[in-house]
Amino acid sequence: MSEIETGKIGPQAAYEAYLAAGRFMIQRAESTGEYVFWPRVVAPSGATDLTWVEATGNGTVYAITVNRARGGSWNVALVDLDEGVRMMSTLPRVETAAIGSRVKARIEVTADGPRVVFDLVEEDAA
Repeated sequence: MSEIETGKIGPQAAYEAYLAAGRFMIQRAESTGEYVFWPRVVAPSGATDLTWVEATGNGTVYAITVNRARGGSWNVALVDLDEGVRMMSTLPRVETAAIGSRVKARIEVTADGPRVVFDLVEEDAA
């Protein structure tokens, strides 16, 4: 068993270890079914039986802002994952996106380590 599975490292270290291994994981309380993000030891409901589960990576843009500077522009987005949690990230391949746009997570490796970013999903125009 790994340190993550045995609980020998804290939730933040476990999240980062999963990212380093190329896996986007979030926590879920077994007793309530509640998904949790940002990693923690107790769910907002008070549940303490948190386990790590693979996130679908599918979500919707809840809010987005564009920061502009002389060196370029970048966005900061709040994304509602289909599991029901909200996380802050970025959509690095576009300057902005419409609220409600569907997105898909991917792990991007940077000089500071891996991070979860999102790409726009092309919806079928049926």
